[in-house]
Amino acid sequence: MHTPRFGIPEPLASRMTMAEQHEYLRDAFPRRRVLRGGAATAGAAAVALGGAGCAGATGSKPSPAADARPAAAKVDGALVAPFGRHLALGADPTTQMRVSWQVPFAVKRPYLRIGPRPTELTRKVEAEVRHLHTPSLGDKLPAVDQYYLHAAVDGLSPDVTYYYGVGHEGYDPADPRHFTSLGTFRTAPDRREKFVFTAFGDQGVSYDALANDRLILGQNPSFHLHAGDICYADTTGHGKKSDLYDARVWDSFLAQTDSVAASVPWMVTTGNHDMEAWYSPDGYGGQLARWSLPDNGPDPRKAPGVYSFAYAGVGVVALDANDVSYEIPANKGYTGGEQTRWLDRRLGQLRERDDIDFLVVFFHHCAYSTTSSHASDGGVRDHWVPLFEKHQVDLVINGHNHVYERTDAIRGGKVARKVPVGGSADAVRDGIVYVTAGGAGADLYEFPVPDSYEGHVKDLDEVKSYHWTKDGEKDKDTVEWSRVRYTGFSFLAVEVEPGTDPRLKVSALAESGERVDHFEVTRPASR
Repeated sequence: MHTPRFGIPEPLASRMTMAEQHEYLRDAFPRRRVLRGGAATAGAAAVALGGAGCAGATGSKPSPAADARPAAAKVDGALVAPFGRHLALGADPTTQMRVSWQVPFAVKRPYLRIGPRPTELTRKVEAEVRHLHTPSLGDKLPAVDQYYLHAAVDGLSPDVTYYYGVGHEGYDPADPRHFTSLGTFRTAPDRREKFVFTAFGDQGVSYDALANDRLILGQNPSFHLHAGDICYADTTGHGKKSDLYDARVWDSFLAQTDSVAASVPWMVTTGNHDMEAWYSPDGYGGQLARWSLPDNGPDPRKAPGVYSFAYAGVGVVALDANDVSYEIPANKGYTGGEQTRWLDRRLGQLRERDDIDFLVVFFHHCAYSTTSSHASDGGVRDHWVPLFEKHQVDLVINGHNHVYERTDAIRGGKVARKVPVGGSADAVRDGIVYVTAGGAGADLYEFPVPDSYEGHVKDLDEVKSYHWTKDGEKDKDTVEWSRVRYTGFSFLAVEVEPGTDPRLKVSALAESGERVDHFEVTRPASR
């Protein structure tokens, strides 16, 4: 007589994967235990299972971690409350918005209502369900099923505020009982116009992360750029199955972020901690399930963090630096060079457009940084910096190093123009300013030299640092370009001013609200 494993007869259990064992137990104990676990997962008094099947991420082949799995029990959908809303701009932000959210268990017929006023949510858009299954990690962590819903809203009018609500069978956001859960967004204008966007990387779930979110909301940004290492469900960050991983952290992260991302488009890209090896392809199945980003990159089904959009005179390009990183090579070369070729083409296309003044590029690994933890990635320098200079990119934003650091204007790896606090640079004349904005909420790093920031300037002629080489080794550098350094939680706020003398007015704000840096990027009007 064999002892049952977790309630499964041993001869059967020995032939089953962890995912199959989870499915067996869910069918065997469908209601009491599922409801008890679901309430804990959702953090609510009651949750429910619907009976709808769930598709995998759009355009990607279903994998064992993202297969459709019918729910075993049916409970009134009125008991299931949506959470974790997050917006994303479409490839054309003047007419497209993507609305995403989460439910604790599968629901029937999810949808979005949208309209010009809270009482006139007259348009109904069917939502897609993406079911993400994470197998059990033995006795360490239970299997996790997460349900992400996505509504693609097209045909909108430029520069208009819309109200929206998300729901499903049994839960109608137009019901007056749910008015407090309605959100709003505003489409991009179809002309150059003054606006603000914000940016940071390396956030996670913490009081400091939440504080940064609240400060960002206070800037009234048109969109936010997240430079990767989004929630740290994978705490190791090597892109391997041996990494420590807890999928449930995503529930906490999206609940935390709802307060700002429900009204501010949250434009993310992938960091090394976002390579979650439990999901195919290339560890990005989780990203494909959770986010609906512009699909104009080289292959949105394979590289979801690579895309571009234009907003009121600014062209923005998101990149996945895992593809070129010398430091963390798990996904090095996974696009076969296609991302870099696409980058060259896309920067050229954006630079040729009559309606674009500035080009902003954001990604995770740093081209230029001096912290003791990661410093600079030689792969980024070798593959992408020459393209940034070729197409006269105006501003590059990175994360990875959990601090704020800002360079002088750089060309050819050297200082072309010093840019002190309050200074300015022109990418055509002077070179490119690179900003590390990795102080979003994760544990802070250290510099090898003292901080130097607004009100506490300690300029140095040089800093001893290093960069990562093709061999994964550290090569020593003596750099002159480290102009501003701040060890603290912070984020970027960029005010875009169009006109005959267009400019980006860039500020770095600490968690306290104190400004720690500011500078301008200028460009002669090209049209």
